[in-house]
Amino acid sequence: MRSPSENPSIRKGVCLMNPSSRETGFGLRVKRDLRQNWQVYLILLPPVLWFLVFCYLPMGGVLMAFENYKFGRGLLGSQWVGLKNFSDFFGSYYFGRLLRNTLVLSLYDLCVSFPASILFALLLNEVRNKRFKKTVQTVSYLPYFISMVVVCGLVKTFTENGGAIAMVSQALGGPSELISNAGAFRSIVVGSNAWQNLGYGAIIYIAALAGIDQELYEAARIDGAGRWKQTLYITLPGIVSTIMIMLIMRMGQLMTVNYQKIILLYSPAVYETGDVISTFVYRKGLLESNYSYAAAVDLFNSVINTLILLCANKLSRKYTETSLF
Repeated sequence: MRSPSENPSIRKGVCLMNPSSRETGFGLRVKRDLRQNWQVYLILLPPVLWFLVFCYLPMGGVLMAFENYKFGRGLLGSQWVGLKNFSDFFGSYYFGRLLRNTLVLSLYDLCVSFPASILFALLLNEVRNKRFKKTVQTVSYLPYFISMVVVCGLVKTFTENGGAIAMVSQALGGPSELISNAGAFRSIVVGSNAWQNLGYGAIIYIAALAGIDQELYEAARIDGAGRWKQTLYITLPGIVSTIMIMLIMRMGQLMTVNYQKIILLYSPAVYETGDVISTFVYRKGLLESNYSYAAAVDLFNSVINTLILLCANKLSRKYTETSLF
């Protein structure tokens, strides 16, 4: 009778249970996968490098928010000041105004632009003429791809003294110079955002509507349900999970207003209502070269965005059973 060490099957079992053998097998599988799918990994390489270079490596600059950063001394050689930059910002005159303007402008934009894209998608879903539907979709996408500088130039042309919208405002008894009017600035920004993002923002909802089972509509029509009831009891429940996902993602950017447009449109005359945290960071960091202070303000903004995202995700998971994670 053979001993266990002489039995080939037992020796094979021992070999399979050897951790070094498993690691060797895993390494071989990885190498085989790389050889077979190298084209896929090559395509994946540019976005991975982009995230590493532009998203993860710059995270080291967070240290700047806790220092009195001097360009000549570098990130590791500058004086450590702890939370001084944060306390200076919280105690400044601008803190309340910036926080108020950011929240008001962002919520205003959320209440207008977010439902506008959903409504536009629902209206397009009711169009039966395919050629007309595709034409409207194409035309609605175009503003999103126009350069922000060109868009802001058009907005200024229409809202400054002598512009078409300014003339209508003047005829109705309003101000003739809208772009420099603090009371009208928010509406100009939000209105231009809604126009620019209407078609592009509706793409995801149009795709979700296409996935609804058409037999549900046929059954509803047989039961005598009109288009309004079909929308209320079939269409909206069919895309509610998509709406919640998009809402959660939008809430995660609540403190990140479209500052590029604001910088191109605003002036000191509208700082009282148009100055937000992002534009304040731009002025402090790039124009005044106060890098540490700007980094602290931007870090505070990012932390608030993260907390809002986590809260929105938790509430959505609790009440709608839909969440990002």
